[in-house]
Amino acid sequence: MATITDDRFEFGENWRAFLSLVDEERIAAAEESVRSLLGVRDLAGKRLLDAGSGSGLFSLAARRLGATVHSFDYDPQSVASTAELRRRYFDDDAQWTVEQGSVLARDYLESLGTFDVVYSWGVLHHTGAMWDALENVIERVAPGGLLAISLYNDQGRVSRGWWRIKRRYNRSSPTTQRLIVLGVGAYFESRTALARLATGKNPLPVERWRNYGEQRGMSVWHDLVDWVGGYPFEVATPEAAFHFCRERGFELVNLSLARGHGCNEYVFGRKPVTLDG
Repeated sequence: MATITDDRFEFGENWRAFLSLVDEERIAAAEESVRSLLGVRDLAGKRLLDAGSGSGLFSLAARRLGATVHSFDYDPQSVASTAELRRRYFDDDAQWTVEQGSVLARDYLESLGTFDVVYSWGVLHHTGAMWDALENVIERVAPGGLLAISLYNDQGRVSRGWWRIKRRYNRSSPTTQRLIVLGVGAYFESRTALARLATGKNPLPVERWRNYGEQRGMSVWHDLVDWVGGYPFEVATPEAAFHFCRERGFELVNLSLARGHGCNEYVFGRKPVTLDG
């Protein structure tokens, strides 16, 4: 599943569309997500690398928390999205850099130096070479710094089925792509509705959709498109990620395990861990 092909999903197109939804409420949710994940009150005086910045929302959150931020992404439209949020909220700010780059480009990453926090949420498993990408970003963490990543949970046969759906999506016409997204959305919602009915709760998703932005500041539709289209697609068991990082001098600081197909979230500290908020 690690082969890079011409079927790569255009993540940036999805995130450019998401920018119209970014408001203070979503930014605040993203800030709280970063605080909770890293276990800090703020990032004042810290340098943060956002490796694969996507929409730029979490680069913005880190900057508002006081970090000096370096954002980069492989996708030109994602770079443009991040740059647009920088223009809106921190125009001409010398403490927020936005560039195009790849987590697979070792020379580029080495030129950046090291950081107190390296943040790469939902990125490394879409490169086509996940373990190489993880190796590269690990090296950017300064001694005592933190590595915050999320990787898709390995579900074996089920993950291989999602890989086929994602590949099909990226080989399809726009009309078929929309039908696939709607079909997957209906599948997820029907499962959720049945589970809620079984516990005597209202099966309709209206309230959950309305409050979805409280989860990291994201949106139902754009997250769904990102999930269905996200290709290349690789997965990792928690054990594999843990052993990979431990062998490179990191210890687990925080862990949030997915329920099924989602992302496992990890925070690893490069010994000694000194970031204390």
